Amino acid sequence: MKDIGLTHIALPVTDLRKSYEFYSKYAGMETVHERPGVLWISDKSRPFVIVLIEFEKVENPLLPEAHIGVGVYSKAEVDRLCDLAKQDNCMISGPMDSGHPIGYWAYLKDPDDHTLEISYGQEVGLTVQKAT
Repeated sequence: MKDIGLTHIALPVTDLRKSYEFYSKYAGMETVHERPGVLWISDKSRPFVIVLIEFEKVENPLLPEAHIGVGVYSKAEVDRLCDLAKQDNCMISGPMDSGHPIGYWAYLKDPDDHTLEISYGQEVGLTVQKAT
């Protein structure tokens, strides 16, 4: 597998463990590489990682319009994750059904206030496939 195209997004975080636990719980990510102050996490569905880099302070978190998006297997899974997020006090908004091609989605905040969108039915893969 060649590293061609989009390979990663790097996020500054203040606590690698807390951030990893969040992305593991809400985005199905697991560690694929680790070194002091850095974790590469992936859902292993494609050659793409989120690089968590530990800093003393996060200056510019990804706010709702600038966010990381992950697709899940069903509307029920979006609802389940939203219920967990409400309990964990990390819910921003949603879930909302915006119809085709946006789908059913919600925004959550990670421990450093970066925004994670969870969604079902966005059809990003089909849209990209049609464009090639």
